Amino acid sequence: MYTRRLLLALAAAAACSTSFAQAWPAKPIRLVVPFPAGGGTDIIGREVTQKITEATKWAFIVDNKPGSGGNIGIDNVAKSPADGYSLVLGQTSNLAINPSLYAKLPYDPLKDLTPITKVASAPLTLVVSADSPLRNLGDLVAAAKAKPGSINFATSGNGTVAHLATEMFQKEANVKLTHIPYKGASQGINDVIGGQVQVYVSSIPTLIGHIKSGKLRALAVTSAKRVDDLPQVPTIAESGYKGFEAVTWFGILGPANLPKDVTARLNTEINKALKTPELQKKLSDQGADVAGSTPEQFGKLVRDDITRWGKVVKDSGAKID
Repeated sequence: MYTRRLLLALAAAAACSTSFAQAWPAKPIRLVVPFPAGGGTDIIGREVTQKITEATKWAFIVDNKPGSGGNIGIDNVAKSPADGYSLVLGQTSNLAINPSLYAKLPYDPLKDLTPITKVASAPLTLVVSADSPLRNLGDLVAAAKAKPGSINFATSGNGTVAHLATEMFQKEANVKLTHIPYKGASQGINDVIGGQVQVYVSSIPTLIGHIKSGKLRALAVTSAKRVDDLPQVPTIAESGYKGFEAVTWFGILGPANLPKDVTARLNTEINKALKTPELQKKLSDQGADVAGSTPEQFGKLVRDDITRWGKVVKDSGAKID
């Protein structure tokens, strides 16, 4: 009797799960972007959800929740119901760097989230204002060596990929720059255009519009090869620092224990969208490389990069209480 009841209970649970997956989504899906509107992460999130909506008619709400290096937005989704209606567009900084950077992180990227798919990756670029006397990376290094600490560089926050990649570059070039962290990209961009900041470092999707408009000058990119949409901009590696490479990636996750059927449907539709020529062109125009992956592949990337960037954090001495 007990065995029969157990089997009936399991069958009912499976039926409910299947029924839920078939009915989902019955309302708008919230995609949290853990940075302010207008930045690279926000642009990618809106482009991807728009393409999915066109194909599936699913409704998305992009919910910007900036602050604490992306921790606020990630934590919000980590603590949301695992019903498929709260997702987050995470990136290298808040998933792979922050676990080593913050003494007390309110979430565990490996335990509190369900990886769905990697979406894109993008190199960083170092930019200056259009009227800056710094014309190339050599000029920047020469100025920094002439007056150590006199050249400042801004990023969207302490411990971001941009911050740590620039720390890596300082070590390679044997120079000392002064870091100015912002809470997001927009104010930092305005300040470098206005001359209050000498150098700004961020992902190419955040800066490419300002570079193409002539408001900013790119000195170098951090990828192993030049970016197709900025062919005139050299890499740091070819500027005299062989082997240098640092990119940031973006991926979509849900809360832990997200139903497998819902995870699979999301993965399928996101990857379909990423394969469309229209979305590939839009992201390429923003300086991003379209990715796509299985949930397992994305989960492995997060695990591997927690180890990789953990070493960079330790070597840099960066720490946030």
